[in-house]
Parts: sequence; structure tokens; C-alpha cells
Amino acid sequence: MSGSSSQSAAGTPTGLLEIQRRMAAAVMHPLTRSETMPRRRRDGTSNKSEADAIIRPNDRLTSFERLEIYNRQYWFRLYSSFEEDFPGLQTILGRARFDSLMRAYLTDCPSESFTLRNLGSRLEAWLGEHPEHLGPHPQLALDMVRLEWAHIEAFDSEERPRLGAKKFAAIDENSTLRLQPHLRVLALSWPVDDLLLQVRTENGSAASSTNNASVARRRRHVRHIAGMAPRPIQLAIHRHENTVWYKELSPEEYRLLAALIEGKTLGESIDLALRDSEIPEEQRPAFLQEAFANWSMLGWFTS
Repeated sequence: MSGSSSQSAAGTPTGLLEIQRRMAAAVMHPLTRSETMPRRRRDGTSNKSEADAIIRPNDRLTSFERLEIYNRQYWFRLYSSFEEDFPGLQTILGRARFDSLMRAYLTDCPSESFTLRNLGSRLEAWLGEHPEHLGPHPQLALDMVRLEWAHIEAFDSEERPRLGAKKFAAIDENSTLRLQPHLRVLALSWPVDDLLLQVRTENGSAASSTNNASVARRRRHVRHIAGMAPRPIQLAIHRHENTVWYKELSPEEYRLLAALIEGKTLGESIDLALRDSEIPEEQRPAFLQEAFANWSMLGWFTS
């Protein structure tokens, strides 16, 4: 880069902050379809002129070529991170359709955080406005997006101290129970959890995730699920010992947890969970006792 932060030549930056801003604008501008830095940006700015102003050439590369290296590295890192976060979606859509979605999404919703963990945070909402990217099985693909984002949040979110036995014994119907920040509950139209577990297992195996046999197995699984009638499923996504787990819930368990997460009192949550339930009245106390015992053992309740 230029060795001085204060230059007087026409078109050159006059301060370090301006250099940083112009460099960032060039590096973060989307690549062309051929994965190169465009000569001219969408706002009309010439990348060649910007490169000449903020970076020096060397005996092998022009200023533009040196700047292009940073531009390409930045976007290839975004692509890699997005692919790592949504392998299930890629399996459902296929390589070409997934790449098209990824580039369109990252152009509309560029990274705005210091961490790439948040890269896919707006994907579900964005797909609601751009359903043409969901392919021939839109609800299946959208369910997978929701599960994969919940997986990311469950892995990264805070874990707080568990609720002690004495405090747990003191709760009543007016109490508000807090649950672990990493716990997520989802109501899905398709059982995409099995597919995602298969994809993640194969991606983590010694065999390459691009192995033809592996890809064929996943595609068969997708066709099998898509060919079935939708089967609603409720899941709890949570973290235990640094591993994310999926736990299938009954409709009553899902409604109960969802109400508690929303901040409703214990009494209100139980009423919502058991409204129109097929569990016989005499079996409901045992159902609640077992559910709360299991969730307490898993450490889901917190102070």
C-alpha cells in the first residue's frame, strides 16, 4: 500500500481513515460472474483508478491486480463460510442453484458484523422476499434453512447456570421460568433433521464431501423426503457438552416450551400446551412431571 497517509496528488487519499474506507469499499464490492474484480462498480466508481490511488504496483502485478487479490480473498472466504453454515440447503438445491442463491443473498445482505457467524442471520427473511431461489421444493428448503440457522445459534449462544433444586421446588403457576439462551424450538413441515445429520456426518468424515457416491446418497435422500407427504415435526435444538443435539417433541411439549420462551407464566404455558390436547385428563400430571424432569436433567432451566 501507499507508504504515506497524506498525499497531495490529485485523486489520492489524504488520511489513513479515508484510505481504509476506500480499500474496504473496493474489497467488499461483489465479484463478477467470472469471480474477478469488476473494472467499474455499480455506482460508476473505477476500481482501476481507486487501485492506483491506494495501492502501489510491484515488479509483477499492477495496482489493480494487487487490489483484486484482496477482493477475491474476501469473497471466497464469505462463500466458504456460507457453504459451511448451510450444507443441508446446498444438498436440497444442488450446486448450481445454491451458488446462485448464495451470490444473490450476499450481494443484498453483505456481512455487517465482526464475525462471520452472523452471515446467514437474514437468510430466512430474505428468502421470504425472493422465493424464486428456493427451487422445486420450497418448503423443504425453507425448513432446512430454519434448522441450520437454529443449529448455529444453539452452538454459539450463551449457557447460563442451571436453576437449583431449591428454586425449582419453589415455582408455582405464577412463576416465569427462564430457559437456556442456546435452546431453540421449531415447528417444521418436513423431517429435515435426519437429512441434516446425514449431511453433517458425511461432511465430517474422512471421505471428501464432494465424493460422487456421497453426493448421490444425499440426493437420493432428498428425493425420498420430497416424494413423501409432508410430516409435521417439532424439534428442540440445544447444546450439551459443546455438541448440538436435536430432540423431537410432542405437540404439547413444543407448545409448552414455546410459551415459556416467550415469557409466559408457568400456568399460562401449561394451559396453552394442553389446550385441545389428546392426552387424557388423568394422564396430564404424569406427562408434565416427566417433561419437566427431563428438561431439568438436560439443564434447560436457568436462573
